Amino acid sequence: MARVTVEDCVDKVENRFELVLLAAHRARAISGGSAVTVDPDKDKNPVIALREIAEQTVQSEDMREGLIHSLQKNVEVDEPEAAAAPVMQTERRLPMLGRDDMSTDTVVDVLTEEQLLRGLESMTPTEPSATIGNSSRDRGR
Repeated sequence: MARVTVEDCVDKVENRFELVLLAAHRARAISGGSAVTVDPDKDKNPVIALREIAEQTVQSEDMREGLIHSLQKNVEVDEPEAAAAPVMQTERRLPMLGRDDMSTDTVVDVLTEEQLLRGLESMTPTEPSATIGNSSRDRGR
C-alpha cells in the first residue's frame, strides 16, 4: 500500500475523531511492543496503525474497548456488596404438588365496578369551592 488516507479508513470507522483516537491508541500499543498485523514497510507507527484499520486486520471494537479501558481511572468491579442483598433463609418451604392450604392465603378485598364508582362519587365535592371563582376577581381589585 503506497499511501493510506483518511478516506481509506473512514468507511471502517465513520467518525473521524474516533478514527484519530483509535489510530493513536493503536500506534502507542505498537510502540509498546504489540504485534504488527501488516507489513511495516519502514513506516512509522501511526501510519502502520492507519493501515491496519484500513485493511481491517485489527478489529475496531477491540481497539475501542482497549482505548476505553486505558482511559478509565477507576475500574469498577461488578461484585455485590455484603449489605446490598438480604441473606436468604436456609429453611425454605418446598413446593407442594396438589392444592394449597387456603388458610395461609392472603385475603384480598374485591370491589365491583359499581362499588368503586360509588366510592369515587362520595369523594367528589358536590358544590364548587368558593376560592375557584373568586380568585380572578380579587386580583383586579
